[in-house]
Amino acid sequence: MTLRPISRRRFLQFTSASLAASCLAPSVFAAGSLPRRAIGMPFPNVTLPATPPPAPAAGSVGFAVVGLGYYGMAIVMPALARAERCHVAAVVSGNPDKAARAAAAYGLPDDAIYSYDNFAALARDERVEAVYIVLPSGLHADWTEQAFAAGKHVLCEKPMALSSAECTRMISASESAGKKLMIGYRCHFEPYNLHAMALMREQAIGKIRSIETLQQYRMGPTSPADNWRVARALAGGGPLEDYGIYGLQAALYLGGEMPTHIRAVTTQPANDPRFAETFASVRTEMQFPSGATATLFTSYDTEPGRNLVAVQGELGSLVMEPATGYDGQRLSLTKNGSSEELAPGDPAVQFHRQCDHFADAIRDGSEIIVPGEMGLRDVRLMEAIYASAAAGEEIAL
Repeated sequence: MTLRPISRRRFLQFTSASLAASCLAPSVFAAGSLPRRAIGMPFPNVTLPATPPPAPAAGSVGFAVVGLGYYGMAIVMPALARAERCHVAAVVSGNPDKAARAAAAYGLPDDAIYSYDNFAALARDERVEAVYIVLPSGLHADWTEQAFAAGKHVLCEKPMALSSAECTRMISASESAGKKLMIGYRCHFEPYNLHAMALMREQAIGKIRSIETLQQYRMGPTSPADNWRVARALAGGGPLEDYGIYGLQAALYLGGEMPTHIRAVTTQPANDPRFAETFASVRTEMQFPSGATATLFTSYDTEPGRNLVAVQGELGSLVMEPATGYDGQRLSLTKNGSSEELAPGDPAVQFHRQCDHFADAIRDGSEIIVPGEMGLRDVRLMEAIYASAAAGEEIAL
């Protein structure tokens, strides 16, 4: 099929349709599908600290961690404890036992434990200046707005939300409250990705010709009722918002420009309970003003697992694999026939440096490098990707 540019009118039609699909009320799903509300999930496979962290330093920003899943307890809370200017000041969960265990591990008193039902009481808690939203993606907008209503700054996990309309609401709420909003794009604080960005700015491999990203693995047996990542109300289209956003981000921060054209294809296998509500895979091609291209592939149904970012330039190439994980990154630079393995630092610092960056913005008024506007930009691009796939046509941006 020959792809042709889609008109703005048709783009808006398909975007509206995709947004409606991603924001459907839970009642339209099969019985048992996860609802679009915060609920208390079981205790994840996490080992809590044996002893509480030291008392926070003077001037440290107290965070309430909203959502105590694996990432919240295994990554976010330890990062806040390790950060120089942040600390865990409260926890918010729908599971009282889980919240009590997490609070005890971090030395928090009982009155620093909140549920989703009494979240508004945070407004009166002066120990908490900011909240870190670690809930499923479909809940980001609502809980970010509630946090701003409580007078707190917000660090929200990626993706910012499931629609550009939700992102716009979040930014407006931030402005109305006079509080700061940051998106958890941790790779902007990770040494390998930071070094790769610097190399591309310096044109270490000459002008960029193409970028390839792969974020893929094969998900085990599951269903929307058991896993929020394949429940449309909470995950949107699925792999693109959750895993593929790393490839989208990398193409933008390494390429240094915005695409002019997008074409995409989605895959949703029939009769597979894992993908009853979401896509299994998304493939995207982007064209940039310079003439460079990017090919992005993300999937919950592809082996072997890959986490690749590769850039081909006129003089050589840069390859990261793993590229955007929690640890284990590798980076190689090839130029004029000679390859070099680079090791610019410990990937683990990305988590606490991200938290300290937000604390710096709160305390010092410094610029946030991953603001809500960046999250909105990326969600708009994902809407364009889905619109192109739905139309079977290329979109000119």
